Amino acid sequence: MAKTYLVTGASSGIGAEFARELASQGFDLVLVARRLERLDELGQELHAKYNVKVTNFRADLANRIVVDELIANIKTKNIKIYGLINNAGLSIASLFLQTEYKKQIDFLELCIITPTTLINAFLPEMVKAGEGRIINVSSMVAFSNGAAGHTLYPAAKSYVLKMTRSIAAEIKGTGVKITALCPGATESEFQTVNGVAAKIGKDNFLKPMPTSKVVEEALKANEAGKEQVITGFANKFAVAMMKFMPEFILTPIIRNAAKKYSV
Repeated sequence: MAKTYLVTGASSGIGAEFARELASQGFDLVLVARRLERLDELGQELHAKYNVKVTNFRADLANRIVVDELIANIKTKNIKIYGLINNAGLSIASLFLQTEYKKQIDFLELCIITPTTLINAFLPEMVKAGEGRIINVSSMVAFSNGAAGHTLYPAAKSYVLKMTRSIAAEIKGTGVKITALCPGATESEFQTVNGVAAKIGKDNFLKPMPTSKVVEEALKANEAGKEQVITGFANKFAVAMMKFMPEFILTPIIRNAAKKYSV
């Protein structure tokens, strides 16, 4: 019997690429996103190409009640989740004081509460089975200092990174592997949605990586038992600078650079 991965934010970008790669490896899939028509198209494509079972759920993962219903539906259908890809997310490019409070709360629900809830729902079963895989999509900005614009994003992605590493320490030796994926700019709709795609496109250093390469590195790192993976040489270099450069030098650099990627 094929093992099943749950992938959130699977209608495009990194999430859709995870679905394609996992299907090519013979895994059944549970795909979750708000755009059901896209999930249906992807599910039909993957079933036809790889003969895997694909179950789709339309869900607004910023809504805690909907997330609880999603978990209940999966368990009611007796779908055993072997792997979890916590990919769903967004970024609010505007300034904190220019952003509706409800929008900020929805961001926190989507990027912090939902991945925590899904791990809480499925990790115990993985540990009991002695096997399982979890990849939490963080970001290279998890290592950065705060800057104007995208106000909550570095803090949220830092939470995802640190939560992942803490859980990794707790479940060591259980057969379950958990990894924080920390990409930089990636070829997806992410930057289009938050309005900074054109600005990133003009920056050679931040040239988006192909989603296929990001997913390949993530799955390889997860299987190797790594707690975190930073994709791409330029991103690894940038993170190294953020780790070792004195804050009085680093902070002005980050804050000046951040001005280019806010709206």
